[in-house]
Amino acid sequence: MYVDSQSQFSNAQAVTSTAISENVIDLNASSNSNIPLLQDIGTGQDVYLVVQTAVTCTDSGSDATLAVTLESDSTANLATSATVHLSTGALAFAAYATAGTVIFAGRLPAGAYERYLGLRYTVASGPLTAGAFTAFLTLDIQSYRAYASGFKVDA
Repeated sequence: MYVDSQSQFSNAQAVTSTAISENVIDLNASSNSNIPLLQDIGTGQDVYLVVQTAVTCTDSGSDATLAVTLESDSTANLATSATVHLSTGALAFAAYATAGTVIFAGRLPAGAYERYLGLRYTVASGPLTAGAFTAFLTLDIQSYRAYASGFKVDA
C-alpha cells in the first residue's frame, strides 16, 4: 500500500482527548477562483481512508470510547460548520486500543466536499492516558483474506 505524505492526516499522532488531525488537506490549494467551492473526491478512481492505532492506547478504566469522523469545512480548523462524510461511530476501548489495529479501511463516499478535509478524533468516557493514531488516504488498501478452498482433490 502506497502512502503519500501529502495525503496523510496523522502520523503516529498522540491523541488523549478530542482532537483534529495534525494535517488538514487543502483541496483547493491553488486558490483558483475557477475551481468550484464544493468538490466530489469520492468518484472516478476509488480513494480509500485508512485509520489505524500506531501506539497502544491506555486509560485508567479501559472504558474510553473513540469515534473518528472524516469532515470537510470552509475553514482549516474544521470549526465553523464541518460536514461529516464518514464516521466510525463510538468504538469500545478493546476495539481500537492495541497497536497495529486497523480501525477503519474503506472507500470515501461520493459527495460534495468543502475546501478543507480532515479527521476529528472524539474521545469520550476517557480521557486516554496514552495512544497514537495514523490515518491517510490511499488508492489501494490491504484487504486480502485467505479462505478455505471450497473443493477437495481426490487421489
